[in-house]
Amino acid sequence: MKRIAVTIGDINGIGPEVALKAVGKYRWPNDVEFVFLGSEQLVREQAKAMRIPVSRKIVFQNVGQAFQPAPGKIRVNASRLAEVAIRRAVAGCLSGEFDAMVTAPICKEGFHKAGINVPGHTELLADLTGTRNFGMMLIGGGLRVMLVTRHLPIAGVPAALTRKNIREHIELTGQALELFGLADGKIGVCGLNPHAGDGGVLGREEIELINPAIRAARKKGFNVSDAVPADTIFFQALEGQYDAVVAMYHDQGLGPLKMVGFDEGVNVTLGLPIIRTSPDHGTAFGIAGQNQASAKSMKNALSLAIEMAGKPNPWKRQ
Repeated sequence: MKRIAVTIGDINGIGPEVALKAVGKYRWPNDVEFVFLGSEQLVREQAKAMRIPVSRKIVFQNVGQAFQPAPGKIRVNASRLAEVAIRRAVAGCLSGEFDAMVTAPICKEGFHKAGINVPGHTELLADLTGTRNFGMMLIGGGLRVMLVTRHLPIAGVPAALTRKNIREHIELTGQALELFGLADGKIGVCGLNPHAGDGGVLGREEIELINPAIRAARKKGFNVSDAVPADTIFFQALEGQYDAVVAMYHDQGLGPLKMVGFDEGVNVTLGLPIIRTSPDHGTAFGIAGQNQASAKSMKNALSLAIEMAGKPNPWKRQ
């Protein structure tokens, strides 16, 4: 039996809704069980209010106290419950109780107000698992995109790039492609500047950082391109020239991916000793509690977690 932990995320967002729909509306293998971590009372109340059936494939583990929900509102108690659920899922994955975890969306502003000072899920999971080399890959619309930097102001991106972290993210991408069954997958790497720097005329990051990191990754056996202008690389990837793209910053990679796969994207945290996926969307407070949210992205996140849980994890520490 594969046991997939599902953290309910911010109860005032669409997390419980899309999780209930994804499990209930799709067919799943008989040997898979979904363990919802959070408040069973709050989830069942939402299910009843929106007339969403609770699938028999769901079991609940209460990890916090119920409270009066406020759909569409930022509340500290909702963020604290979300964090407790995440910590419980990580502990269960590390102990072998769970085979993978799938996280419903959290509210970063709510986390900040609750005194939980992390940029997002990815960094919290890395801290909880003691992982130093990790990355965030998004999958959807025929693209696989790895981000070298994540939740940073755009002005801070150039200073955050180093040969080391670019090389490490290329290597994580190659290892992920092997995990997905793509041996020697071709990796395309975005330049930072327009026209990939145009030989240094429009910036020197490609010359001084990106291409040296690429050459170092090649020496380790990874099949990787030189720096490619970001305005062409994603079209080339959709045409099949690349199996994955390494982008230098958040919107450089996610703008194209969401254009072609807005409601179906999946986030995978690479480098962890556990399997973690999530839907590639936020709490959507504007439609919370209205039974309007699409469960496609959550369904894809659950499917990928099940698939990855059945394969050896290259980052699992013995």
